[in-house]
Amino acid sequence: MNSGVVKVLAVAAASFAAMSAYAADTIKIAYIDPLSGGGASVGEVGYKHFQFIADQLNAKGGVLGMKVEVVAYDNKTNPQESLIQVQKAIDASARIITQGNGSSVAAAIEDFVAKYNDRNPGKEIIYLNYAAVDPSLTNEKCSYWHFRWDASSDIKMEALTNYMKTRANIKKVYLINQDYSFGQSVRSEAMKMLKQKRPDIEIVGNELHPLLKITDFAPYIAKIKASGADSVITGNWGQDFALLLKASADAGLQVDWYTYYAGGAGGPTAIKQANVPDRVFAIVEGHANIPNAPSQELEKAFRAKLDGQSNWYPRAFNEMTMLVKAIEETKSTDPKKIAQKLEGMKITVLNGGDGFMRADDHQFFQPMYIASFGPRGANEPFDEEKTGWGWKTAAKIDTPNTMVPTTCQMAHPS
Repeated sequence: MNSGVVKVLAVAAASFAAMSAYAADTIKIAYIDPLSGGGASVGEVGYKHFQFIADQLNAKGGVLGMKVEVVAYDNKTNPQESLIQVQKAIDASARIITQGNGSSVAAAIEDFVAKYNDRNPGKEIIYLNYAAVDPSLTNEKCSYWHFRWDASSDIKMEALTNYMKTRANIKKVYLINQDYSFGQSVRSEAMKMLKQKRPDIEIVGNELHPLLKITDFAPYIAKIKASGADSVITGNWGQDFALLLKASADAGLQVDWYTYYAGGAGGPTAIKQANVPDRVFAIVEGHANIPNAPSQELEKAFRAKLDGQSNWYPRAFNEMTMLVKAIEETKSTDPKKIAQKLEGMKITVLNGGDGFMRADDHQFFQPMYIASFGPRGANEPFDEEKTGWGWKTAAKIDTPNTMVPTTCQMAHPS
C-alpha cells in the first residue's frame, strides 16, 4: 500500500471517533467527481443529475420521511485527491459515496472503502459507481462494498463490435484512447474482439494520449487521415472527445466514429460542426428519443429545469431507484443492509426493460443501444445542445445478450 493511502486511512480511523452522529432526518450522499479542470464539464452535469433526483424525491416527502441531500466534492479527476475528498465526506457524516468519472479514481475509492470498512465494523460506507467502467472493478478488484450501474467497457465493446461486424464498409480501423486503465481496456478489448469477429479488418493505428491534457488534436487527426482509416474507435470522454471531433472537422476528416461517450459535454456540437451526420455511433444504456413514455416525460421535466440540458445518465436514475428501494425495503440507511438488499435486485430501468444487479460481482445489467447522431426524423423529438440533431436507435441489445462472465471472488462480511 502506498504511503498516501496509509496516511488517509490513519486519518480516517482517528477522525471517526470524533465524528458527529449521522443525522436521523437526512440521507446524505457524497458526490465525488471533477468540478474543476478538464473534467469539470462532465462532473458538473453529473452533479446536476443527482441533485435533480434528490429534489424529485424530496418534493414527494423524501425517503421514509428523510430528506435526501447530495453534497458535491471536487476530486479534480485525481485518485489521491479523491481519497482526501472521501475522508471529508466521512467526516461530514456521509455513508453513501457515488462517483463515476475516471476508472483510476474508481479503483482508488473502491480499495479505500474496502480497507476502511475492515477497520471500522459497524460504521461502514458504501460506494455506488455510476460511470467508471474498467472491467477490473468487477473482476479481480471486485469488492462487496462497490456496485456499478454503468456497463463495463468489455460489455460495451462486445455490443459495439457485434454491430460493427455487420457493417461491410468497415475495412480499416484506427484506435485512439486516453492513456489510463479505461482507455487501455478499450483498445485491448477492441483489438481482441475485432480479431475474433472480423479478422479481415485491418487495425491501421493504435494511439494512447494523456488524459484531459491535450488542447489540440490536430497531430493525432493527421495520423488518422494518413492511415487511410475508414472508422475510428475511441473511449474518449469530456473535452478529449469534443476537441478530437473539432480537430477532425478542421482537417475535413470523413470517417465513421464508434464511441462510448459522444453524447457528453460538447460532443453533439462537435459532431454537428464536423458535419458527419449519422456517422458517429455511441453505445449507451438509453437516450432521449427512445419511444418510452415515462423516460420521455422525465426528459421534458429535466430539460425544463436545467435549461435544456439533456439526461446523459439514465443509469444515475437507475442507481437512485435501487438505492431508494433498498432503503425502503430494509427501513434502514445502514450501508451493510443496503448492500445486502442491492445484491440480485431487479427493476424496470428508466428507458424501459428489465435490469438487475448481479450478486456475483455487483455489476448491473440492462438493455443497451447503439445510437447514431444526425438530423431528426418524426420519431426523434429531442435534439442535443441546440444543434437540431438528435440521437436515434441503430440497434438494441436486450439484457440477456449483454451478459459477460466475471472472475470476481468476492468476500462477504460476516
